[in-house]
Amino acid sequence: MSTSQHKIGSGFGARSTAGEVLSGIDLSGKVAVVTGGYSGLGLETTRALANAGAHVVVPARRPADAEAALAGIPGTEVGELDLADLTSVEAFARGFLGTRRPIDLLIANAGIMAAPERRVGSGWESHFAICHLGHHALVNRLWPALKAADGARVVTVSSAGHHSSPMRWDDVQFERGYDRWLAYGQAKTANVLFAVRLDTLGAEYGIRAFSLHPGAILTPLQRHLRQEEMVERGWIDEHGDLADPSFKSPEQGAATQVWAATSPLLDGMGGLYCEDCDVAEVAAEEGELVGVRPYAIDAGEAARLWELSENHTA
Repeated sequence: MSTSQHKIGSGFGARSTAGEVLSGIDLSGKVAVVTGGYSGLGLETTRALANAGAHVVVPARRPADAEAALAGIPGTEVGELDLADLTSVEAFARGFLGTRRPIDLLIANAGIMAAPERRVGSGWESHFAICHLGHHALVNRLWPALKAADGARVVTVSSAGHHSSPMRWDDVQFERGYDRWLAYGQAKTANVLFAVRLDTLGAEYGIRAFSLHPGAILTPLQRHLRQEEMVERGWIDEHGDLADPSFKSPEQGAATQVWAATSPLLDGMGGLYCEDCDVAEVAAEEGELVGVRPYAIDAGEAARLWELSENHTA
């Protein structure tokens, strides 16, 4: 467990926006890769980074949709990538490496939540495959471009959903009964563990990694939830309007990942889980969806997941 997993007093908070976090930060000449960077939080992240001067590459499963969404944002380009397909990951990485550009920032933003049971790749459970395994493969295949940067950062978008499940080592792929929320929770735990192990392996090359909870936000991520289910949870009212005042706007929701990717306060640090534009504390009690659960930042668990992921994606 990281001994640095404590708030550092960033000066920002839950209501800070991505634009505010980047105020005064010049990303001119920097190259960023943002998976899912054309919808929801990803789109706001892309917009904020581009407005700060970065050139943002957006790998997309639906390139035409991405081109349309990014049409008004200068300094962006779209590539084709399906995180559930290792052949697609390999093709994207090969194409990018062929440009001989470094990657200064890589934000693993794409994901799914509470989806019906679906098998992808070699029979992988879809949350684990898309949220974690695809990003594991992508980062490893783009390693030369990350090493070529002058201090790269990799940021994985996790969630407070990680509180609902540690790694299910006896049934990672949910072959003995499926639960969509536990599948999401395990995948979000995997996102945190991935950053822990990546930071350990990458620090000597100047590659630092972070994970985060963006907050609760209404975005296309909820596409697999029925309206009545969200009403029951108190997220929206019967008219479909936001009912929970704790929810963030997309601009606020994108702030923590932008902060983790760029803040000079994090120089020399890594392997940390962040929330509300600061390093999070370790969760004090089970059941509170604040902070990070100890099992998600356990170095042994992180190494075990890395080995499993390598075996799946090699």
